[in-house]
Amino acid sequence: MNGQVSFFAKPEPITDIKDVKEYDIVVIGAGSPGIPCAFKAAELGAKVAIVQKLKSAMAGGNFGAGLVLEKSDPYDVQRLVTLLEASSDHRAKRGLLEMWAHHSGEAVRWTIELAKEAGAQVKDLGTPVHAVLLKRHGLQLEFTTCVFGPKPYNTGQGMKAICSLAQARGIDIYYGTPAEQLVQGETGRITGVIAKSPDGYIQLNAKKGVVVATGDYANNDEMMHYYLPDMDNLGRKRFGYDGDGHKMIAWAGGRMENVGHTKMAHDMDSGPASMMDSPYLRVKLNGKRFCDESVGMELMNCYLTSKEDQGHYCQIFDSQYVEQAKQMGYGYEDFESIKKWMPEEKVEHTGVVPGLIATFKADTLEELAEKLKIKDIPTFIATVQRYNAMAAQGQDLEFGVPKERLCPVVKPPFYGIHRRIRFTVSCSGMVVNERLQVLDTEDNPIEGLYAAGNVAGNFYGSTDYPLDVFGLNLGHNYTQGYVIAKELMGEL
Repeated sequence: MNGQVSFFAKPEPITDIKDVKEYDIVVIGAGSPGIPCAFKAAELGAKVAIVQKLKSAMAGGNFGAGLVLEKSDPYDVQRLVTLLEASSDHRAKRGLLEMWAHHSGEAVRWTIELAKEAGAQVKDLGTPVHAVLLKRHGLQLEFTTCVFGPKPYNTGQGMKAICSLAQARGIDIYYGTPAEQLVQGETGRITGVIAKSPDGYIQLNAKKGVVVATGDYANNDEMMHYYLPDMDNLGRKRFGYDGDGHKMIAWAGGRMENVGHTKMAHDMDSGPASMMDSPYLRVKLNGKRFCDESVGMELMNCYLTSKEDQGHYCQIFDSQYVEQAKQMGYGYEDFESIKKWMPEEKVEHTGVVPGLIATFKADTLEELAEKLKIKDIPTFIATVQRYNAMAAQGQDLEFGVPKERLCPVVKPPFYGIHRRIRFTVSCSGMVVNERLQVLDTEDNPIEGLYAAGNVAGNFYGSTDYPLDVFGLNLGHNYTQGYVIAKELMGEL
């Protein structure tokens, strides 16, 4: 859906070319889909270049999931694909979900081994981190789960390490060289990329194809307001994602997915990620309860989009939280391990991002409210009292939370997590087919042009990024880049 929006207005062709270089494949973007794509293609014998507008590789997140087919029940593999379809409001292309399901185990394991060879901090957490999914749906599946970490180390550092290895293996990486236009022949085929180097424009021809892997449009205010206006009041977690790839694809005849874009807006750092979905009492900074607490954290952004809220809310629980979590089957951190997320505790804050942690403990609710920066403390106290009374009666008359999910806040010391939802990434992009070829307005492939990662659309579809599979987005990034490389080299 391009319409007449100004950000897709096509510029004049760039003709002032200072140099021309020849490659088999050119990848635009040194991130989590582009780097695996380039490295795998080179491994298969291609002459490859990466153009990157920043002066280094860039990626976010930590976890990337892959499905190990040979150790998974084939029936349950298809059940999982159907589950992901439902999580995307049945708007995703099943063929793209199946591509992840069928190739992600191979792609993620390959990425892990490559990262180890490059000296990155990486390990495979396997299947245990998916225990909730498997138990909830009775699935017999095996996973490989790539994790770059512990925090604050993340996938970005891992990709930088792989880039160093890539250059040593003969892959040309043009840092500080933003791609600005695609080269398109008379037949419509994409034959190369024009990028702006410090010395002027260079043209990188690509015999086999160009892969756009530039990420999303999170830092393009005009595109964000057009496609995701409900995110206007939320902060941005990242920088440099300006929708450049979307524009280049649109200028070549591609089109954006229909409006109703999927977004990822989370807070997994203020407190333990294992407790982000726990149904403990949730209040806004005005001290008022605002939702059914059994709703997953990925949907909290839907309730906190106003200028007043700006993504802020608090989870409130007491010293019975461990027993409550065990009874309900939720994850938790015990009284010692949770201290890593508590800035007031004199412990070694490892595996967290110190500037973002915001978990607190207090002997009184008033003191806790002050630490959490709740603005209306009397209202907060009244909210807790009413919630406790309903929990004692086993009947939530405000939001209808099942009685077994009600967690009264009665036994000190009391705990709270001040979470701040910020925008991470838009997960909708340009229309592609099941082979990740970019499609034109008539649904015909634009020859020689592929898209991978969050610049490519049709993998998601709901209002929010589904958290059913832990690490789905990075897993799909690695897989899409890997599969395109094999496709272009005739190995699929």
